[in-house]
Amino acid sequence: MILIESKRLVVRQFKPEDWRDLHEYLSQESVLEYEPGTVSNEEECKSIAKERSKDNLFLAVCLKDTNKMIGHIYFSQKEPREFLTWMIGYIFNPSYYGQGYATEACRRILKYGFEELGAHRVIALCNPENIASWRLLERLSMRREGIFMKEVFFKTTGNGQPVWQDTYQYAILKEEL
Repeated sequence: MILIESKRLVVRQFKPEDWRDLHEYLSQESVLEYEPGTVSNEEECKSIAKERSKDNLFLAVCLKDTNKMIGHIYFSQKEPREFLTWMIGYIFNPSYYGQGYATEACRRILKYGFEELGAHRVIALCNPENIASWRLLERLSMRREGIFMKEVFFKTTGNGQPVWQDTYQYAILKEEL
């Protein structure tokens, strides 16, 4: 079981009972503007939290003093495994924006990946329109490596046509941390 601490946060494996805190932010359309999927109701959040408690792909980010989950981080090794590359992603509750929690949690996960998992490289993807996200990646000293034009779509128009989105790719190497 993963349990990682920083000054103000605990990053740990999901628990089924995290569904309430998860619902606080996954029920908000604005939170999912640049993410696949749509808002989740309470039953869906119960199912999501239960599924995520079975592995370590998604990690709960909790305030150390109250244990309230304020967001989550996706951290997964990419194939081929011998390239030692991980991908990081994150979603946080807007009630906790602007307080440095995402930066603190992601910085700690990068350290964990490089020092404990032996990562050589960590990458992240984000929509160029999601300014807060790419600014976070730059605060983490990640470098923008490129832009993939009309690479993905998460939504469709009324007549079923994809709404294509561009993607920035960021990365950091172990020696750059």
